[in-house]
Amino acid sequence: MASKAEIELAPQARAIVTVCLMIATLMQALDSTIANVALPYMQGSLSASYDEITWVLTSYVVMAAIMTAPVGWMAARFGRKNLFITCLIGFTVTSMLCGVAQNLTEMVLYRLLQGAFGAALVPLSQSTMMDIYPVEQRGVAMSIWGMGVMVGPILGPTLGGYLTENFTWRYVFFVNLPFGIIAVLGLLLLMPKRKPVVMGRFDWIGFGVLSLGLGALQLALDRGQELDWLSSSTIVAAFILAGLGFYLFIVHMLTAERPFIPRAVFADRNFISGLITMLLVGMVLLASTALLAPFLENLGNYPVETAGLVMAPRGFGTMFAMLIAGRLTVRMDSRLLIMFGFALLGYSLYMQEGWTPDTGVPHMILTLVLQGAALGFVFVPLQVVAFYTLPAELRTQGTSLLNLSRNVGSAIGISVTTAMLTRMTQYMHADLAQHITPFARSLQVGGAVSHFWNPATADGAAQLNQLVTTQAQIIAYIDDYKLMFLSTLPAAACLLLMRKPLQVPEAQTEPVVVD
Repeated sequence: MASKAEIELAPQARAIVTVCLMIATLMQALDSTIANVALPYMQGSLSASYDEITWVLTSYVVMAAIMTAPVGWMAARFGRKNLFITCLIGFTVTSMLCGVAQNLTEMVLYRLLQGAFGAALVPLSQSTMMDIYPVEQRGVAMSIWGMGVMVGPILGPTLGGYLTENFTWRYVFFVNLPFGIIAVLGLLLLMPKRKPVVMGRFDWIGFGVLSLGLGALQLALDRGQELDWLSSSTIVAAFILAGLGFYLFIVHMLTAERPFIPRAVFADRNFISGLITMLLVGMVLLASTALLAPFLENLGNYPVETAGLVMAPRGFGTMFAMLIAGRLTVRMDSRLLIMFGFALLGYSLYMQEGWTPDTGVPHMILTLVLQGAALGFVFVPLQVVAFYTLPAELRTQGTSLLNLSRNVGSAIGISVTTAMLTRMTQYMHADLAQHITPFARSLQVGGAVSHFWNPATADGAAQLNQLVTTQAQIIAYIDDYKLMFLSTLPAAACLLLMRKPLQVPEAQTEPVVVD
């Protein structure tokens, strides 16, 4: 017998709904990274400069981050099923519009709309999965759902590269059409419907100041490296606006009568701990992927196809670990699984600190499989623990905030590691170069390498500079992996704040209507 927080569905209907929810989740997760490798091809077709074409990525991420926050209010006001299907149709249509865009203005406009529609897909699919599965099966449900969220960004560049290489960059967006149609039809027929709640007027002030904070922060993180961070007045202004927006949002949420994000969400200790942990996990999730591709292609001189194959086992490790973690969450304390995942993640990052261009592929694959498995062991039980004690009527707001935390963490992680890689490469290049002097015995005439590393000749100086740059980049990558390793420590410490209740409370919710 399901609790009032759950929805009873026939096993066949539940399976079909699960598949459709997974399709929607995977579509949104893939589109956050699938266009990355196609940017050089899009740049020529759309007559855009390098700086301009990056707005194809930035516009999608910024709008998705802004529109994630009000998902809970909109789902309660219009009904989860109505909102989900509307957003899924809008996401599919705008994907097709992106594929037929003829100039940069059209592309950025369609990507903004795609991000706005796609923002609701992940949190709504997660909250629906938690409703249609009983408590004892929720760990398995979150492992299935988490595959789309975790594996999507990892496989995105590989799929995008294949479609661009064998067809055209426009198929990066066209690929969503058949899957979108299948998901819409399945959810129209079988997705359970909750009765909409009578809501007051939308909190435009709260939404406005939060949008200001998120948009300005995302702009600063995306453009900071290109504009030299605080040396640019644009980035300084963006950080000031971000701080002002978040400050006004906190003040408004504490004082407003009905903020669009209920204050009760932040009263749950497990959920707040989950938000902080997810922020730190997000910093490692995409940052490690963003560092891996240039390491393999630029330092290791791997072809694009080979680099994609080397990166793929990370996703397989994640999927395998999620299947195991989903079953273990009902048999043991989920916090122990999270701790094991963090230990495995820290060990894999420690292994990466020893990587050089000469590191063998088997060692790389082993490291990436362990890293993917670690993320799987963290992600699934974390979803369960975060919602242990959160009332069911707050789940949609909770899932939107949890996904927002992951997205913000990913943006921060990518920006910080990229900036650190660039700065440390420059610093280490200068540090290593100071040891190259005419008094260095190996560079003197008659030395072992003086005939091709002679700094007195143009060719020798160029080769010597390339060697120093490569060594500087290797050290910079090691420092980045050390930083990510250290970021796992406060995330693991958050487990001390979480508690496992003796029983999951059966929250009272609105009447459930099943189609």
